[in-house]
Amino acid sequence: MFVLFISLPILAVFLRLNPSQASSQLQNPQILNAIFLGLLTSVAATVASFIFAVPTAYVLATRKFPGKAVLDTLMDIPMVLPPAVAGVALLLAFAPRGLLGPLLNVLGLTLPGSTIAVVLAQMFVASPFVLRSAKSAFEQVNPDLINSAKILSDSRLRVFFTVTLPLCTRQILTGVMMTWARSMGEFGATLMFAGNLPGITQTMPLAIYMLLSENPFAATVLSAIMIIFSFSILIVVKLLQQKKYGGKND
Repeated sequence: MFVLFISLPILAVFLRLNPSQASSQLQNPQILNAIFLGLLTSVAATVASFIFAVPTAYVLATRKFPGKAVLDTLMDIPMVLPPAVAGVALLLAFAPRGLLGPLLNVLGLTLPGSTIAVVLAQMFVASPFVLRSAKSAFEQVNPDLINSAKILSDSRLRVFFTVTLPLCTRQILTGVMMTWARSMGEFGATLMFAGNLPGITQTMPLAIYMLLSENPFAATVLSAIMIIFSFSILIVVKLLQQKKYGGKND
């Protein structure tokens, strides 16, 4: 019964599709713009998350310092925050009258209503996925391997890039894929912080929201595209996990 509960709504989306009409909707400029913007911003958010989250994960996994438990918990908050709350928090931090607003005004930056705001919203809610995966991977590395590498090289940075990071590649890549999928599906924080401007901030979830009242069939087509994307990401994640455990999860 539970399998049916999960499967039937997904199946219902595809049962409502007419192949000939669906192909014509793929020429809809609103759908094409939403797909392009969603891919662009989600990739940017994923790359930024990787750049900032992986070093943070390494510090959390390998260092002891006062307040570490509090900081570790703080990094998980975006995963459980309601999306609307995340959007309000971003507004209060980065809007013209927000915490950093005066500094951004001096630099000539107005984030709400911009594509950059979409990337920041996606990064805020999705980066914990790669952070958690990377931290778990670093914690599982055999310390003896790292200590041996440090004896052979006096550069900690070199040891990190040539020994530590390669040992954690699969697990970090899993986190990257989940971050990408979560970024692509982000809705609430993006709507609250960036707005819903076609061609500027309107990603696929926001386009579905608008099309549901204007063109329900187009919303269904775009929903099917997102389901296919999500399913594909999960397949890749499963394959990575199977390789990690030697195919024992079949």
